[in-house]
Amino acid sequence: MSTPAASADGWRRLDGRVVLITALLGAGLTIGSFLPLALILVVRKPEAVPFLPLWFVLPLLGGAAAGYVKWRRTRYRLGPERAELRSGLLLVKRRSLPRERIRSVDLTAHLLLRVLGLVKVRIGTGEQTGGGESTLELDPVTRAEGERLRRELLGRQPEADTEPVPDGELAVLDPAWVRYAPVSFLALVLGGVAVGGVRQVSDWFGVQDEVVHRIGDLYGQTPLLWVVVSLAVAVLLAGAVGAVALWVEKWWNYRLEREPGGTLRVRRGLFTARSVSIEERRLRGVELVEPLGVRLLRAARVDAVATGLVQESDDRQDTHKTLLPAAPRAVAQSVAAAVLRDRSGSFLSAPLTPHPRAARARRLRWALAAASAPVLALLVLAAALDARALWYGAVGAALLLPPAAVALALDAYRSLGHGLGGGHLLARSGTVRRSTVALQRGGVVGWTLKQSYAQRRAGLLTLTATTAAGDGAYDIRDADQHAALRFAAEAVPGLLEPFLEDLGRGADTPR
Repeated sequence: MSTPAASADGWRRLDGRVVLITALLGAGLTIGSFLPLALILVVRKPEAVPFLPLWFVLPLLGGAAAGYVKWRRTRYRLGPERAELRSGLLLVKRRSLPRERIRSVDLTAHLLLRVLGLVKVRIGTGEQTGGGESTLELDPVTRAEGERLRRELLGRQPEADTEPVPDGELAVLDPAWVRYAPVSFLALVLGGVAVGGVRQVSDWFGVQDEVVHRIGDLYGQTPLLWVVVSLAVAVLLAGAVGAVALWVEKWWNYRLEREPGGTLRVRRGLFTARSVSIEERRLRGVELVEPLGVRLLRAARVDAVATGLVQESDDRQDTHKTLLPAAPRAVAQSVAAAVLRDRSGSFLSAPLTPHPRAARARRLRWALAAASAPVLALLVLAAALDARALWYGAVGAALLLPPAAVALALDAYRSLGHGLGGGHLLARSGTVRRSTVALQRGGVVGWTLKQSYAQRRAGLLTLTATTAAGDGAYDIRDADQHAALRFAAEAVPGLLEPFLEDLGRGADTPR
Protein backbone atom coordinates (compact mmCIF):
# COMPACT_ATOMS: atom_id res chain seq x y z
CA MET A 1 0.00 0.00 0.00
CA SER A 2 1.94 3.03 -1.22
CA THR A 3 0.82 6.60 -1.11
CA PRO A 4 -1.96 6.99 -3.69
CA ALA A 5 -2.34 9.92 -6.00
CA ALA A 6 -4.54 12.78 -4.90
CA SER A 7 -8.27 12.29 -5.31
CA ALA A 8 -10.40 14.57 -7.43
CA ASP A 9 -10.82 17.02 -4.55
CA GLY A 10 -7.10 16.98 -3.69
CA TRP A 11 -7.15 14.75 -0.57
CA ARG A 12 -4.26 12.33 -0.06
CA ARG A 13 -3.56 9.45 2.31
CA LEU A 14 -0.50 8.63 4.36
CA ASP A 15 1.83 5.98 3.01
CA GLY A 16 0.31 2.52 3.46
CA ARG A 17 3.45 1.15 5.09
CA VAL A 18 2.32 2.89 8.27
CA VAL A 19 0.73 -0.50 9.12
CA LEU A 20 4.11 -2.23 9.06
CA ILE A 21 5.81 0.59 10.96
CA THR A 22 3.31 0.75 13.83
CA ALA A 23 3.36 -3.05 14.13
CA LEU A 24 7.15 -3.20 14.36
CA LEU A 25 7.35 -0.22 16.70
CA GLY A 26 4.70 -1.73 18.98
CA ALA A 27 6.61 -5.00 19.19
CA GLY A 28 9.91 -3.16 19.63
CA LEU A 29 8.60 -1.06 22.52
CA THR A 30 7.28 -4.18 24.20
CA ILE A 31 10.62 -5.95 23.82
CA GLY A 32 12.45 -2.94 25.21
CA SER A 33 10.07 -2.63 28.17
CA PHE A 34 9.88 -6.29 29.12
CA LEU A 35 13.34 -7.53 28.12
CA PRO A 36 14.76 -7.20 31.67
CA LEU A 37 11.76 -9.07 33.07
CA ALA A 38 12.06 -11.71 30.35
CA LEU A 39 15.74 -12.28 31.15
CA ILE A 40 14.94 -12.61 34.84
CA LEU A 41 12.19 -15.17 34.08
CA VAL A 42 14.54 -17.16 31.86
CA VAL A 43 17.08 -17.33 34.71
CA ARG A 44 14.71 -17.87 37.62
CA LYS A 45 11.58 -19.48 36.12
CA PRO A 46 12.39 -21.43 32.96
CA GLU A 47 8.85 -22.86 32.90
CA ALA A 48 7.53 -19.40 31.86
CA VAL A 49 9.64 -19.29 28.66
CA PRO A 50 6.95 -20.84 26.35
CA PHE A 51 4.62 -17.92 27.15
CA LEU A 52 7.12 -15.19 26.28
CA PRO A 53 6.24 -15.02 22.54
CA LEU A 54 2.72 -13.90 23.45
CA TRP A 55 4.15 -10.70 24.90
CA PHE A 56 5.46 -9.79 21.46
CA VAL A 57 2.80 -11.23 19.13
CA LEU A 58 -0.08 -9.38 20.75
CA PRO A 59 1.58 -5.92 20.52
CA LEU A 60 2.57 -6.75 16.94
CA LEU A 61 -1.04 -7.42 15.98
CA GLY A 62 -2.32 -4.49 17.99
CA GLY A 63 0.15 -2.12 16.33
CA ALA A 64 -0.82 -3.39 12.88
CA ALA A 65 -4.49 -2.79 13.64
CA ALA A 66 -3.80 0.73 14.91
CA GLY A 67 -1.69 1.48 11.84
CA TYR A 68 -4.45 0.27 9.51
CA VAL A 69 -7.00 2.51 11.22
CA LYS A 70 -4.60 5.45 11.00
CA TRP A 71 -4.04 4.82 7.29
CA ARG A 72 -7.77 4.52 6.55
CA ARG A 73 -8.86 7.53 8.60
CA THR A 74 -6.13 10.11 7.90
CA ARG A 75 -6.31 12.52 4.96
CA TYR A 76 -4.42 15.70 4.13
CA ARG A 77 -4.71 18.34 1.44
CA LEU A 78 -2.87 21.45 0.31
CA GLY A 79 -5.38 23.96 -0.94
CA PRO A 80 -4.67 27.38 -2.45
CA GLU A 81 -5.19 29.04 0.94
CA ARG A 82 -4.98 26.35 3.65
CA ALA A 83 -3.22 23.11 4.57
CA GLU A 84 -5.79 20.67 5.97
CA LEU A 85 -5.68 17.43 7.95
CA ARG A 86 -8.45 15.02 8.92
CA SER A 87 -7.89 12.11 11.30
CA GLY A 88 -9.54 9.98 13.96
CA LEU A 89 -12.02 7.12 14.19
CA LEU A 90 -14.37 7.71 17.11
CA LEU A 91 -13.25 11.31 17.65
CA VAL A 92 -12.76 12.87 14.23
CA LYS A 93 -10.41 15.86 14.12
CA ARG A 94 -10.39 18.39 11.33
CA ARG A 95 -7.60 20.94 11.47
CA SER A 96 -6.18 23.45 9.03
CA LEU A 97 -3.48 26.11 8.87
CA PRO A 98 -3.51 29.22 6.65
CA ARG A 99 -0.70 28.83 4.16
CA GLU A 100 0.52 32.40 4.59
CA ARG A 101 1.13 31.69 8.29
CA ILE A 102 3.11 28.47 7.79
CA ARG A 103 6.70 29.08 8.92
CA SER A 104 8.28 25.62 9.14
CA VAL A 105 8.17 22.30 7.32
CA ASP A 106 10.54 19.91 9.09
CA LEU A 107 11.32 16.37 7.98
CA THR A 108 12.40 13.63 10.39
CA ALA A 109 13.11 9.96 9.73
CA HIS A 110 14.27 7.41 12.29
CA LEU A 111 16.17 4.35 11.15
CA LEU A 112 13.10 2.29 10.22
CA LEU A 113 11.60 5.14 8.20
CA ARG A 114 14.92 5.67 6.42
CA VAL A 115 15.14 2.00 5.46
CA LEU A 116 11.65 2.22 3.96
CA GLY A 117 12.27 5.56 2.25
CA LEU A 118 9.73 7.44 4.38
CA VAL A 119 9.73 10.60 6.50
CA LYS A 120 7.61 12.31 9.14
CA VAL A 121 6.56 15.81 8.08
CA ARG A 122 5.75 18.49 10.65
CA ILE A 123 4.09 21.63 9.30
CA GLY A 124 3.93 24.52 11.75
CA THR A 125 3.07 28.19 12.06
CA GLY A 126 5.60 28.72 14.84
CA GLU A 127 2.95 29.83 17.31
CA GLN A 128 2.80 28.35 20.81
CA THR A 129 -0.80 27.25 21.33
CA GLY A 130 -2.34 24.60 23.49
CA GLY A 131 -3.21 21.22 22.07
CA GLY A 132 -0.87 21.46 19.07
CA GLU A 133 -3.28 23.54 16.97
CA SER A 134 -0.34 25.30 15.33
CA THR A 135 1.13 22.08 13.88
CA LEU A 136 0.05 19.45 11.39
CA GLU A 137 1.94 16.15 11.46
CA LEU A 138 1.99 13.66 8.58
CA ASP A 139 3.55 10.40 9.71
CA PRO A 140 4.64 8.83 7.41
CA VAL A 141 4.81 9.90 3.77
CA THR A 142 7.39 9.08 1.13
CA ARG A 143 10.58 11.09 1.07
CA ALA A 144 9.66 12.53 -2.33
CA GLU A 145 6.26 13.61 -1.02
CA GLY A 146 7.88 15.23 2.01
CA GLU A 147 10.24 17.21 -0.20
CA ARG A 148 7.32 18.24 -2.42
CA LEU A 149 5.39 19.53 0.58
CA ARG A 150 8.40 21.43 1.86
CA ARG A 151 9.12 23.08 -1.48
CA GLU A 152 5.49 23.96 -2.12
CA LEU A 153 4.86 25.42 1.33
CA LEU A 154 8.18 27.26 1.77
CA GLY A 155 9.04 28.07 -1.84
CA ARG A 156 8.25 31.79 -1.53
CA GLN A 157 9.90 34.46 -3.60
CA PRO A 158 12.41 36.70 -1.80
CA GLU A 159 11.28 40.19 -0.93
CA ALA A 160 12.12 42.91 -3.44
CA ASP A 161 14.31 44.90 -1.05
CA THR A 162 16.35 41.91 0.05
CA GLU A 163 19.97 41.92 -1.08
CA PRO A 164 20.58 38.90 -3.32
CA VAL A 165 22.95 36.39 -1.80
CA PRO A 166 24.17 33.31 -3.67
CA ASP A 167 22.41 30.10 -2.73
CA GLY A 168 24.39 27.08 -1.70
CA GLU A 169 26.35 25.50 1.08
CA LEU A 170 27.22 27.60 4.13
CA ALA A 171 28.75 24.89 6.32
CA VAL A 172 29.43 21.17 6.21
CA LEU A 173 30.51 18.72 8.89
CA ASP A 174 34.17 18.48 9.85
CA PRO A 175 34.63 15.16 11.72
CA ALA A 176 37.33 16.82 13.85
CA TRP A 177 34.58 18.77 15.63
CA VAL A 178 33.77 15.62 17.58
CA ARG A 179 36.60 16.56 19.94
CA TYR A 180 34.31 19.14 21.54
CA ALA A 181 31.72 16.54 22.60
CA PRO A 182 33.59 15.15 25.66
CA VAL A 183 34.00 18.62 27.21
CA SER A 184 30.29 19.41 27.16
CA PHE A 185 28.21 19.33 30.32
CA LEU A 186 26.28 16.46 28.77
CA ALA A 187 29.28 14.20 29.44
CA LEU A 188 28.82 14.69 33.19
CA VAL A 189 25.13 13.85 32.94
CA LEU A 190 25.78 10.73 30.87
CA GLY A 191 28.46 9.62 33.35
CA GLY A 192 25.90 9.78 36.14
CA VAL A 193 23.41 7.91 33.96
CA ALA A 194 25.99 5.16 33.39
CA VAL A 195 26.46 4.73 37.15
CA GLY A 196 22.72 4.58 37.65
CA GLY A 197 22.39 2.06 34.83
CA VAL A 198 24.97 -0.28 36.39
CA ARG A 199 23.15 -0.11 39.73
CA GLN A 200 19.76 -0.76 38.11
CA VAL A 201 20.90 -3.73 36.04
CA SER A 202 22.69 -5.30 39.01
CA ASP A 203 19.53 -4.83 41.07
CA TRP A 204 17.40 -6.55 38.40
CA PHE A 205 19.53 -9.67 38.65
CA GLY A 206 19.90 -9.45 42.44
CA VAL A 207 23.69 -9.03 42.37
CA GLN A 208 23.96 -5.41 43.52
CA ASP A 209 25.53 -6.36 46.84
CA GLU A 210 28.01 -8.60 45.05
CA VAL A 211 29.02 -5.76 42.74
CA VAL A 212 29.56 -3.46 45.72
CA HIS A 213 31.66 -6.12 47.47
CA ARG A 214 33.76 -6.71 44.36
CA ILE A 215 34.48 -2.99 44.07
CA GLY A 216 35.44 -2.96 47.76
CA ASP A 217 37.75 -5.94 47.26
CA LEU A 218 39.28 -4.32 44.19
CA TYR A 219 40.40 -1.21 46.06
CA GLY A 220 41.21 -3.02 49.30
CA GLN A 221 43.79 -0.91 51.14
CA THR A 222 43.77 1.90 48.58
CA PRO A 223 43.64 5.38 50.20
CA LEU A 224 40.24 7.06 50.05
CA LEU A 225 41.54 9.93 47.92
CA TRP A 226 42.71 7.60 45.17
CA VAL A 227 39.44 5.68 45.31
CA VAL A 228 37.49 8.88 44.76
CA VAL A 229 39.81 10.04 41.97
CA SER A 230 39.77 6.72 40.11
CA LEU A 231 35.98 6.40 40.33
CA ALA A 232 35.57 9.98 39.13
CA VAL A 233 37.86 9.31 36.18
CA ALA A 234 35.88 6.17 35.29
CA VAL A 235 32.60 8.09 35.42
CA LEU A 236 34.02 10.89 33.27
CA LEU A 237 35.36 8.42 30.71
CA ALA A 238 31.99 6.71 30.50
CA GLY A 239 30.30 10.08 30.09
CA ALA A 240 32.79 11.15 27.41
CA VAL A 241 32.18 7.98 25.40
CA GLY A 242 28.42 8.51 25.67
CA ALA A 243 28.72 12.17 24.65
CA VAL A 244 30.77 11.26 21.58
CA ALA A 245 28.27 8.58 20.56
CA LEU A 246 25.35 10.97 20.99
CA TRP A 247 27.15 13.69 19.04
CA VAL A 248 27.84 11.31 16.14
CA GLU A 249 24.20 10.21 16.02
CA LYS A 250 22.93 13.78 16.14
CA TRP A 251 25.35 15.64 13.88
CA TRP A 252 26.64 13.12 11.35
CA ASN A 253 25.90 14.17 7.75
CA TYR A 254 25.43 17.76 8.95
CA ARG A 255 24.99 20.39 6.26
CA LEU A 256 23.78 24.02 6.37
CA GLU A 257 22.49 25.46 3.10
CA ARG A 258 20.75 28.56 1.82
CA GLU A 259 18.03 27.65 -0.67
CA PRO A 260 16.32 29.73 -3.32
CA GLY A 261 13.61 31.95 -1.93
CA GLY A 262 15.56 32.78 1.24
CA THR A 263 15.37 29.61 3.35
CA LEU A 264 18.10 28.20 5.59
CA ARG A 265 18.08 24.42 5.79
CA VAL A 266 19.91 22.29 8.37
CA ARG A 267 20.25 18.58 7.62
CA ARG A 268 21.85 16.15 10.05
CA GLY A 269 21.60 12.76 11.75
CA LEU A 270 23.14 9.30 11.49
CA PHE A 271 20.30 6.95 12.47
CA THR A 272 17.54 9.55 12.73
CA ALA A 273 17.76 11.99 9.81
CA ARG A 274 16.44 15.50 10.49
CA SER A 275 15.79 18.42 8.18
CA VAL A 276 14.93 21.81 9.72
CA SER A 277 14.02 24.82 7.56
CA ILE A 278 14.12 28.44 8.74
CA GLU A 279 12.87 31.26 6.56
CA GLU A 280 15.28 34.16 6.57
CA ARG A 281 12.45 36.65 6.75
CA ARG A 282 11.72 35.42 10.28
CA LEU A 283 15.39 35.40 11.30
CA ARG A 284 16.18 38.22 13.74
CA GLY A 285 19.77 37.38 14.56
CA VAL A 286 22.13 34.71 15.81
CA GLU A 287 23.63 33.71 19.13
CA LEU A 288 27.17 32.45 19.68
CA VAL A 289 27.01 30.05 22.62
CA GLU A 290 30.21 29.04 24.42
CA PRO A 291 29.81 26.59 27.32
CA LEU A 292 32.83 26.67 29.60
CA GLY A 293 34.49 23.47 28.40
CA VAL A 294 33.94 24.32 24.75
CA ARG A 295 35.17 27.89 25.27
CA LEU A 296 38.43 26.66 26.82
CA LEU A 297 39.09 24.94 23.49
CA ARG A 298 38.30 28.19 21.60
CA ALA A 299 35.09 26.91 20.09
CA ALA A 300 31.45 28.01 19.91
CA ARG A 301 28.15 26.94 18.44
CA VAL A 302 25.68 29.09 16.51
CA ASP A 303 21.96 29.25 17.35
CA ALA A 304 19.27 31.01 15.36
CA VAL A 305 17.28 33.84 16.89
CA ALA A 306 14.09 33.49 14.88
CA THR A 307 10.36 33.68 15.25
CA GLY A 308 8.34 30.51 15.09
CA LEU A 309 10.93 28.01 16.37
CA VAL A 310 8.43 26.16 18.57
CA GLN A 311 9.32 22.58 19.50
CA GLU A 312 6.82 19.86 20.15
CA SER A 313 6.93 17.73 23.30
CA ASP A 314 9.09 15.03 21.74
CA ASP A 315 11.68 17.60 20.65
CA ARG A 316 12.25 19.34 23.98
CA GLN A 317 15.76 17.93 24.32
CA ASP A 318 16.65 18.41 20.68
CA THR A 319 18.86 21.18 19.27
CA HIS A 320 16.07 22.53 17.09
CA LYS A 321 17.45 26.07 16.72
CA THR A 322 21.14 25.18 16.32
CA LEU A 323 22.59 26.19 12.97
CA LEU A 324 26.14 25.02 13.68
CA PRO A 325 27.38 22.56 16.34
CA ALA A 326 30.41 23.41 18.46
CA ALA A 327 33.17 24.34 16.02
CA PRO A 328 36.31 26.51 16.09
CA ARG A 329 35.33 30.05 17.01
CA ALA A 330 36.59 31.47 13.73
CA VAL A 331 34.40 29.02 11.83
CA ALA A 332 31.41 29.88 14.03
CA GLN A 333 31.90 33.61 13.41
CA SER A 334 32.21 33.03 9.67
CA VAL A 335 29.02 30.95 9.53
CA ALA A 336 27.13 33.47 11.67
CA ALA A 337 28.22 36.29 9.36
CA ALA A 338 27.14 34.30 6.30
CA VAL A 339 23.74 33.60 7.87
CA LEU A 340 23.28 37.32 8.63
CA ARG A 341 24.45 38.31 5.13
CA ASP A 342 27.39 40.24 6.56
CA ARG A 343 29.95 40.12 3.78
CA SER A 344 32.74 41.64 5.88
CA GLY A 345 32.15 39.28 8.83
CA SER A 346 33.74 41.81 11.14
CA PHE A 347 31.08 42.99 13.56
CA LEU A 348 30.85 39.73 15.55
CA SER A 349 34.56 39.98 16.38
CA ALA A 350 34.47 43.72 17.11
CA PRO A 351 35.45 44.84 20.64
CA LEU A 352 32.51 45.49 22.95
CA THR A 353 32.01 48.27 25.47
CA PRO A 354 33.12 47.01 28.90
CA HIS A 355 30.96 47.48 32.00
CA PRO A 356 31.88 49.48 35.14
CA ARG A 357 33.96 47.99 37.94
CA ALA A 358 30.90 48.05 40.16
CA ALA A 359 29.63 45.12 38.07
CA ARG A 360 32.78 43.19 38.97
CA ALA A 361 32.25 43.90 42.69
CA ARG A 362 28.69 42.57 42.48
CA ARG A 363 29.86 39.32 40.92
CA LEU A 364 32.61 38.86 43.47
CA ARG A 365 30.14 39.28 46.32
CA TRP A 366 27.73 36.77 44.78
CA ALA A 367 30.52 34.27 44.15
CA LEU A 368 31.97 34.45 47.65
CA ALA A 369 28.51 34.16 49.21
CA ALA A 370 27.72 31.09 47.09
CA ALA A 371 31.11 29.49 47.92
CA SER A 372 30.73 30.18 51.66
CA ALA A 373 27.34 28.51 52.00
CA PRO A 374 28.49 24.86 51.61
CA VAL A 375 31.53 25.51 53.81
CA LEU A 376 29.34 26.84 56.61
CA ALA A 377 26.88 23.97 56.17
CA LEU A 378 29.67 21.39 56.51
CA LEU A 379 31.06 23.16 59.57
CA VAL A 380 27.65 23.13 61.27
CA LEU A 381 27.13 19.43 60.49
CA ALA A 382 30.65 18.57 61.61
CA ALA A 383 30.11 20.35 64.93
CA ALA A 384 26.70 18.79 65.45
CA LEU A 385 27.70 15.22 64.53
CA ASP A 386 31.33 15.37 65.62
CA ALA A 387 32.30 13.63 62.39
CA ARG A 388 35.94 13.86 61.34
CA ALA A 389 35.13 13.30 57.67
CA LEU A 390 32.85 16.36 57.69
CA TRP A 391 35.66 18.46 59.22
CA TYR A 392 37.96 17.33 56.42
CA GLY A 393 35.24 18.09 53.88
CA ALA A 394 34.76 21.60 55.28
CA VAL A 395 38.51 22.28 55.10
CA GLY A 396 38.70 20.97 51.54
CA ALA A 397 35.69 23.06 50.48
CA ALA A 398 37.20 26.16 52.11
CA LEU A 399 40.43 25.63 50.16
CA LEU A 400 38.83 24.88 46.78
CA LEU A 401 35.50 26.68 46.46
CA PRO A 402 36.38 30.36 47.14
CA PRO A 403 39.31 30.52 44.66
CA ALA A 404 37.18 28.79 41.99
CA ALA A 405 34.28 31.14 42.69
CA VAL A 406 36.50 34.22 42.44
CA ALA A 407 37.98 32.98 39.15
CA LEU A 408 34.50 32.44 37.70
CA ALA A 409 33.33 35.85 38.94
CA LEU A 410 36.26 37.63 37.31
CA ASP A 411 35.66 35.71 34.09
CA ALA A 412 31.97 36.63 34.21
CA TYR A 413 32.91 40.31 34.52
CA ARG A 414 35.34 40.10 31.61
CA SER A 415 32.60 38.52 29.51
CA LEU A 416 30.22 41.44 30.02
CA GLY A 417 29.93 43.77 27.05
CA HIS A 418 27.60 45.41 24.57
CA GLY A 419 27.86 47.35 21.34
CA LEU A 420 26.50 48.03 17.88
CA GLY A 421 27.59 46.31 14.70
CA GLY A 422 25.97 47.53 11.50
CA GLY A 423 22.28 46.75 11.72
CA HIS A 424 22.66 44.62 14.87
CA LEU A 425 23.03 45.24 18.55
CA LEU A 426 25.44 42.97 20.40
CA ALA A 427 25.21 41.77 23.99
CA ARG A 428 27.51 39.30 25.75
CA SER A 429 27.35 37.78 29.24
CA GLY A 430 27.89 34.55 31.16
CA THR A 431 30.80 32.41 32.26
CA VAL A 432 29.65 28.79 32.65
CA ARG A 433 27.58 29.44 29.54
CA ARG A 434 28.80 32.55 27.77
CA SER A 435 26.63 33.80 24.95
CA THR A 436 26.96 36.64 22.48
CA VAL A 437 23.74 37.61 20.75
CA ALA A 438 23.62 39.64 17.54
CA LEU A 439 20.06 40.97 17.32
CA GLN A 440 18.63 42.99 14.45
CA ARG A 441 17.96 46.49 15.66
CA GLY A 442 14.71 46.50 13.71
CA GLY A 443 13.63 43.36 15.56
CA VAL A 444 13.64 45.11 18.96
CA VAL A 445 10.03 45.94 19.88
CA GLY A 446 10.64 47.33 23.38
CA TRP A 447 13.07 48.00 26.21
CA THR A 448 12.81 46.96 29.84
CA LEU A 449 14.85 48.77 32.48
CA LYS A 450 15.47 46.87 35.73
CA GLN A 451 17.33 48.35 38.67
CA SER A 452 17.54 46.82 42.14
CA TYR A 453 18.39 48.80 45.26
CA ALA A 454 22.01 47.62 45.10
CA GLN A 455 22.22 48.55 41.43
CA ARG A 456 20.84 52.03 42.12
CA ARG A 457 23.53 52.60 44.75
CA ALA A 458 26.21 51.41 42.31
CA GLY A 459 24.85 53.40 39.35
CA LEU A 460 24.05 50.26 37.34
CA LEU A 461 20.99 48.87 35.61
CA THR A 462 20.01 45.89 33.50
CA LEU A 463 18.71 46.78 30.04
CA THR A 464 16.56 44.14 28.35
CA ALA A 465 15.81 44.16 24.62
CA THR A 466 12.39 42.66 23.94
CA THR A 467 11.79 40.87 20.66
CA ALA A 468 9.33 38.43 19.15
CA ALA A 469 12.11 35.99 18.29
CA GLY A 470 14.28 33.50 20.14
CA ASP A 471 14.01 33.71 23.92
CA GLY A 472 11.91 36.86 23.63
CA ALA A 473 14.24 39.01 25.77
CA TYR A 474 18.00 39.55 25.83
CA ASP A 475 19.72 41.24 28.77
CA ILE A 476 22.57 43.73 28.96
CA ARG A 477 23.43 43.15 32.60
CA ASP A 478 24.88 45.66 35.05
CA ALA A 479 25.68 48.41 32.57
CA ASP A 480 26.33 52.00 33.58
CA GLN A 481 22.85 53.52 33.85
CA HIS A 482 23.59 56.63 31.77
CA ALA A 483 25.57 54.73 29.13
CA ALA A 484 22.81 52.10 28.91
CA LEU A 485 20.14 54.71 28.22
CA ARG A 486 22.27 56.35 25.55
CA PHE A 487 22.95 52.94 24.00
CA ALA A 488 19.23 52.07 23.88
CA ALA A 489 18.38 55.42 22.28
CA GLU A 490 21.12 54.97 19.67
CA ALA A 491 20.34 51.30 18.93
CA VAL A 492 16.63 51.86 18.22
CA PRO A 493 16.00 55.58 17.73
CA GLY A 494 12.57 56.83 18.79
CA LEU A 495 11.63 53.83 20.93
CA LEU A 496 12.94 54.95 24.33
CA GLU A 497 12.87 58.75 23.95
CA PRO A 498 9.17 59.22 24.82
CA PHE A 499 9.71 57.27 28.02
CA LEU A 500 12.75 59.35 28.94
CA GLU A 501 10.83 62.56 28.21
CA ASP A 502 8.04 61.40 30.50
CA LEU A 503 10.59 60.70 33.23
CA GLY A 504 12.08 64.12 32.74
CA ARG A 505 8.70 65.86 32.95
CA GLY A 506 7.88 63.83 36.05
CA ALA A 507 11.15 64.88 37.67
CA ASP A 508 10.37 68.58 36.97
CA THR A 509 6.86 68.39 38.40
CA PRO A 510 6.81 69.95 41.91
CA ARG A 511 5.57 67.72 44.69
